[in-house]
Amino acid sequence: MYIHLIVSALFPIYTGAHASLSRPSSAAKPTKKEKVQREDDDDDDEEDVVQKMEGLSPRDAIVFPVTAGIVLAGLYYLIKRYGADLINFIMGWYFSGVGVYSVAKLVNDGLGMLVSFVLPTYFGYKRKLWRADQENRQSVEQEDTANVSKSPLPVATIFSHNGFYDTVWSLRAAVKQRYIAKAYIHDIVDIKMKLTLINVLAAVIGVGSIAYANLVAKPWYLTNLQGFAVCYSALQIMSPTTFATGSLILGGLFCYDIWAVFFTPLMVTVAKNLDQPIKLVFPRPEEPSATPGEPPTRSYSMLGLGDIVLPGLMIGLALRFDLYLFYLKKQQMRKGNKKNVEGSDKPIVEVEKALYVPVTGNWGDRFWTSRLPTSAKLEKLSSSFPKPYFIASMVGYVVGMLATLGVMSVFQHAQPALLYLVPGVLIGLWGTGLVRGELSEMWEFSEAITGEQLPEHEKKEADRKDEAVKDGSFFGRLWGELFGDSEDELSKKDDDSKVSKDKKSPDAAANSKEAKPKTLDSDILISFSVTRYNPHTSSAASDRLSSQSSKASEEAPSSADSNQTSSDSGLEDTVLVGTDER
Repeated sequence: MYIHLIVSALFPIYTGAHASLSRPSSAAKPTKKEKVQREDDDDDDEEDVVQKMEGLSPRDAIVFPVTAGIVLAGLYYLIKRYGADLINFIMGWYFSGVGVYSVAKLVNDGLGMLVSFVLPTYFGYKRKLWRADQENRQSVEQEDTANVSKSPLPVATIFSHNGFYDTVWSLRAAVKQRYIAKAYIHDIVDIKMKLTLINVLAAVIGVGSIAYANLVAKPWYLTNLQGFAVCYSALQIMSPTTFATGSLILGGLFCYDIWAVFFTPLMVTVAKNLDQPIKLVFPRPEEPSATPGEPPTRSYSMLGLGDIVLPGLMIGLALRFDLYLFYLKKQQMRKGNKKNVEGSDKPIVEVEKALYVPVTGNWGDRFWTSRLPTSAKLEKLSSSFPKPYFIASMVGYVVGMLATLGVMSVFQHAQPALLYLVPGVLIGLWGTGLVRGELSEMWEFSEAITGEQLPEHEKKEADRKDEAVKDGSFFGRLWGELFGDSEDELSKKDDDSKVSKDKKSPDAAANSKEAKPKTLDSDILISFSVTRYNPHTSSAASDRLSSQSSKASEEAPSSADSNQTSSDSGLEDTVLVGTDER
């Protein structure tokens, strides 16, 4: 049971932390040529997806424990007053939306990885690298393109006739085919999605699991599935932003957990009565019943999701910090062609960043090419980086979990897991930084986007919010800092700014309306369509756009605008951490 508990806690942390990886700020983004070439690969369409994460701030160290205490006390009161059945019914449907999304995402990523093992794009055969060419239904050797095979599989099979190969190629095409789904309801819905059969199947499983849990039964393994999924998703959408902020938050929740377990009955009562995906449940060995003749009784051990997600956020940050350091050490200094701002002839020293090579995905391709020499593989199939901070934090988490289970077994009393997990993770992280002499790098590392990194329109919006806070009263500024401006206030400020701009330039509004194209006919009320997505058509369009942009850059009067554009586009595959907490 203890092994089950530890492995179940480590599973979402390990997978969620790796799924959150994306291009760090210390690496250069791939060139347009490389991106266009990647679009020809079946499994490379998600490599440049933007990782948008919600950043946490130091004030969360105060807000989180206070909010958690209020919610916990409220749930305790409702359970004592109205019973647990009504609360479970209401909260079951309340968590349905999050559960459907989280389970669907977990299943989708799991099925995608399984397909990459069964039907890989790259594989090794006779110490050569081969690539499955879906369009021509043949596998091609990378070094000698004239050497082809009709088999799409990386292993020999007892079926070698063309009919079997055609079936596998057809199955491969059906699984990897992407579709564009568009839905439109006048003034209500206007969405466009890129889907595969795996996405649809994952969505069906997500909806089915939540519906079964709420309408039929809620077995412990289904509760754990939802708990795994919530933890896995949370580690990809939240970031402590800095190690200092994460340490403060863990310190605040460390004190809260001790208070809630040792000094009040709130935590234990709520955890035992709520049958919701806010915990992982582990069946203990059956014990003989105290009454003779009755069947043996079974009890359960519980681990709250907060004991997984909260330390997991710091562990995920440690993994991204490892990737940041890896590319930071690969940077080189070179003399640029630009002159100094003061006008001297001394050239400016520029930092040359190494191109980013995706380190996630392609799990099946990596497995089937693992026996090939590094020289025979593509860079993305052999990319790896040292993970000292991630390993240290994971070891600290395991030590803290073992300490929790040991103390619980000795004293036979519920234990606040964060009492042992927080010191284990933080000592592992900061101790590693002290031993490696990288405490300054840890302290200065941040995933927050500075104003210089933001696109122009987002920078103006951030400046407008700062000015609004400065103009308000003390309590208004305090409220805005803690909870952000309301939507009505923001929209009112936007309207005021637009009116002032229109007064200065009366033709601006008319010109903007004329320039804005109509996306759909105004007579269409409801529209839904599903079309096939052809990556080769997209590649051709990218080539045309690339040639047009190169011509436009040649006609540009200066390089300042192009530099700004390049700077903005550099965010398209980085980890974006926003701190707007409206």
